[in-house]
Amino acid sequence: MPFTNQTEEKQIERAVLVGLSCPSFNADQDADERTMDELRALAETAGAEAVAMTLQRRPAPDARTFIGEGKAEEVKQLAEMNDASLILFDNELSPSQMSNLEELTGRTVLDRSALILDIFAQRARTGEGKLQVELAQYQYILPRLAGMGKAMSRLGGGIGTRGPGESKLESDRRHIRSRIDKLRRDLEQVRQVRSVQRRQRKKAELPLVAIVGYTNAGKSTLLNTLTGAGIEANDRLFDTLDPTTRKKRISDTQEILLSDTVGFIRKLPHHLVSAFKATLEELAYADLLLHVVDVSDENWQIHAQTVDKVVAQLGAQDIPRVMVYNKADKCDPDVIPFIRPDEGVKISAKSGEGVDDLLTAIEKALGKGKHKVKLCIPYSDGAVLDMLHREAQIDSTDYAAEGTIVEAVVDDKTYGRVSTYIMDNE
Repeated sequence: MPFTNQTEEKQIERAVLVGLSCPSFNADQDADERTMDELRALAETAGAEAVAMTLQRRPAPDARTFIGEGKAEEVKQLAEMNDASLILFDNELSPSQMSNLEELTGRTVLDRSALILDIFAQRARTGEGKLQVELAQYQYILPRLAGMGKAMSRLGGGIGTRGPGESKLESDRRHIRSRIDKLRRDLEQVRQVRSVQRRQRKKAELPLVAIVGYTNAGKSTLLNTLTGAGIEANDRLFDTLDPTTRKKRISDTQEILLSDTVGFIRKLPHHLVSAFKATLEELAYADLLLHVVDVSDENWQIHAQTVDKVVAQLGAQDIPRVMVYNKADKCDPDVIPFIRPDEGVKISAKSGEGVDDLLTAIEKALGKGKHKVKLCIPYSDGAVLDMLHREAQIDSTDYAAEGTIVEAVVDDKTYGRVSTYIMDNE
C-alpha cells in the first residue's frame, strides 16, 4: 500500500485483525494469540479501532490469499458486519497476496510490516529519522507497485498512506530506484558523521552506554530518570524513534554518555532494520548495553529473546550488558524467582527505586576487562601508538630516548596487542 505525508486530523478507522497459525510459523498456539494482542496494540497506536479479530489455523499459508479462499470470504463478511474499511494481517503478505485480498474484500489490506512502517512515519521527527523511514517505505513499496493502481483509487488518507506520497508512487520503478539510491547516499553521509562523532567521543574518553529493549519497556523513562533528558515518555508502542544521547556522571571518577534507542518488536520488518542501519549500528560501537525489560509484562522473557536476536543481527551480541528489570514493583510475585540479581538490577524507572544500584552496576561493568598499563613504544612503531589513540584511554604521554612513554587504560583485546611494550602494569 502507498503512503502519503498526511498531517490533517482524520477519523479513526475500523479494522479487522487477521492472523495465521501454522507449524511453519509457530508451534505454540499461545504465542499466536499473544502476537495477535500485539497486533491490536499496533493498530491502536497507528490510530485504528480493532472491531473484530480472527485467527486461521492451517498446515501452511495459501499461495493466493495466504489464509485460503473460504477464510478470505469470511473476513470480507466480518468487515461488512462491523463496518470496517481496513483489514490488518499479523504476517507479511506477498505483493500478489495483498492484491488478491484487496480485490476479494474490496477493502484496504495491510500487513504487519506496512502497519509498523506507518507508525514509524508518524513518529519520525529528525531529518535522519525521516530519511530512514522513507527508505524503508520505498523498499517495501517497490515490489508492490503492480497492485497499487487499484488500491490508490480507494484511498482516503488513512493508515498506511503516510510517507512518500501518491504522486511519487505513480512514477515508474526507475524513478523509485533512483530515489532509493539517493536516500542511501544521504544516509551514508549520516553514517560518516556518526563515525566522526565516535572518534571525538573516543578522544573525550567518554564510554557510550546504549539503552536497548522491547518497545514500551521504559527506556525513555529510564533515560529521563538518570539524566533529566526531558524526553516525552508515553505508554504506547514506538514512542521514541529518534535516538537521544545525554551525558551522565555516575560516580566521582566516572562520566558516561547514555543513549536511548528505538524499541524492538517481534517480526520487526527487515526493511526497517536495513534502513535504520545508520542509527542502529551505534549499538555495535557501544561500550555497554543496558537491556531494559518490563517484568510486569507476562511475556517479558519472550520480549528479551527478541531483543537479543536483533542485537545479534546488528553485530552487538558480544558487547557487555547489564539486564535492567524495570517495573519490578509491579510484577507478579511468581516472576521474582526468574529474575537473577547476578545478571542485572531490579528497578522502577518511574519512581527511581533501584537506580543507585544500577549506577553501581554500570560502573562495575565498564571497569571489567580494563587494564591500566605503562608502555614504552619505540619511535619506529608509530602504528602501535596510532592504534592506542583509537582504541584506548590515554592518561599521559611522555618522550624518552628509547621511545614514547604512554600511560593508558586498555581493554583485553588491546592489552594482548601491546603486552610486549609494558614497562609497569599496576
